[in-house]
Amino acid sequence: MRKKKTTNLLTEVELEFMNELWALGQGSVRDVLDRLPSERNLAYTSGATILRILDEKGFVESRKTGKTLIYTPLLEKDRYQARSLQNLSRTLFDDTPATLVARLVDDAGLSEADLEEIRALVERRLQNDSG
Repeated sequence: MRKKKTTNLLTEVELEFMNELWALGQGSVRDVLDRLPSERNLAYTSGATILRILDEKGFVESRKTGKTLIYTPLLEKDRYQARSLQNLSRTLFDDTPATLVARLVDDAGLSEADLEEIRALVERRLQNDSG
């Protein structure tokens, strides 16, 4: 089967499966399903379909080991996070990253420790860029 062009973003359920594959490094349908919360109660065939779609979209590759397909992520989690944030900034925050960060910092759910960690990250980035 010919692979489709990789789309930019994952659906919610695709991301759920990718998170498990990123944690595993690689795995079978059963490996991924076993890591999902028990209340998800997905059928094996549903899990196989989701992983097949991820394979067709180019997010994972599969190889046969005996009778089992083993799936391996082709995209690193941090690269996907960066792509998702860029898309979010572009589509929801008028391509203005500072607006995205301002919305995050204004979140009342952030603790003082969270804000200090964000400050330290910004200061470290500024020092690295100027040095």
